Amino acid sequence: MQYRASTLSGLLVLALVVTASGCSWFANKPDGKSKNFKPKPTKLVKIDREVKVNRLWRASVGRGLGRKFIRTRPAVLADRVFAADAYGTVVGHDRFSGKRLWKATIGKPVGNGWKFWDRRDPGFVTGGVGAGGGLVYVGTTTGDIVALSAADGSETWRIDIGTESVVPPVYDDGQIFIQTIDGRLLARDSKTGESIWAFDSQVPILTLRGTATPVVEDDIVYSGFADGMLVSLNSKTGERLWGHRVMLPQGRSELERMVDVDASALVEGPIVYVVSFQGRLKAVRRSDGRGLWEKETSSFLDLAAGYGQIYMVNEDDKVVAIDQESAEESWANEGLMRRVVSSPVAYNNYLLLGDDDGYLHILAQSDGRFLGRTKIDGDGLRSPFTVADGTVYVYGSGGSLTALEIEALN
Repeated sequence: MQYRASTLSGLLVLALVVTASGCSWFANKPDGKSKNFKPKPTKLVKIDREVKVNRLWRASVGRGLGRKFIRTRPAVLADRVFAADAYGTVVGHDRFSGKRLWKATIGKPVGNGWKFWDRRDPGFVTGGVGAGGGLVYVGTTTGDIVALSAADGSETWRIDIGTESVVPPVYDDGQIFIQTIDGRLLARDSKTGESIWAFDSQVPILTLRGTATPVVEDDIVYSGFADGMLVSLNSKTGERLWGHRVMLPQGRSELERMVDVDASALVEGPIVYVVSFQGRLKAVRRSDGRGLWEKETSSFLDLAAGYGQIYMVNEDDKVVAIDQESAEESWANEGLMRRVVSSPVAYNNYLLLGDDDGYLHILAQSDGRFLGRTKIDGDGLRSPFTVADGTVYVYGSGGSLTALEIEALN
């Protein structure tokens, strides 16, 4: 029997992500008696708090993110913050007061997923939320990209791109850039949704169910793909400027050969940093795509930067700081291993991460020590955080949208 690549990808990511980060599900028990042994999440230890977390406001957004490991990140535009649940609800809030300004519905779940004995989940909002040009952009499993007015939530346009996008559309200078699950990067007119250009990549037989979010800098789009490539494109024309192979597929099985670049590229001055699953962390020169250094590791989560360091969470949820110039490891924190950690976010001199139990963890960028911890959402914190003007916006898996400030304790 033959299976479509997308079907295999969906099955694989369910095993990879839901059970923990990366490939921990495939680990053997130390005594070799059980192939399905899965190490337990690291227990949280008591810490000496050095920071205080102030909750500015809290709101509820629909029914949350469900069981499909959907991660929709809050988006900030002017004085508003936007969020979407997995079931078609999109909201706009005043980002200073938390007052809800509008609520929109872009569709309804298909099928019955709400009975406790039915484990199916009808969540369908997977690509969200993007914002720019006065609009809010959301993608769905059915291939729709929907643009809503940032002012009142009314639908401005809707297009069918023919396949799913699991990351938010990215706005820049009158265009939106959409990365799809089948290896395409699309540029569309932000006001109308009309096509401007499209870039196609080769999709391996087996991939993680995820893609990188495109990054636009100085009229150049950087994005990684499931074949292990980082590509630089002219944002106006789609012309490929260069491609850099982050990792060459190796091994005899398709599982061993997976080298997806699902983490967004991180642009820091003249360098772009990129990491792949079962591959490497690399520093690449933006001008010509030449590799400057590399370090063997594995991750599918976005990178962060600060204090001259690159921060990453590997497939075992170990948090690591790498010196941007020397590629030497500055520090490592193993206190969150196997806790299904979110992408790290640099904030002032802190590093922020969420976990599957709903805790916000605050680490020091200087040495990786724990500075604070607070529980935000009992259903978990899997979505990346959004930081704007000193405020951290956290969208919990249970549907809570929270605005926070962090201050040092004297």
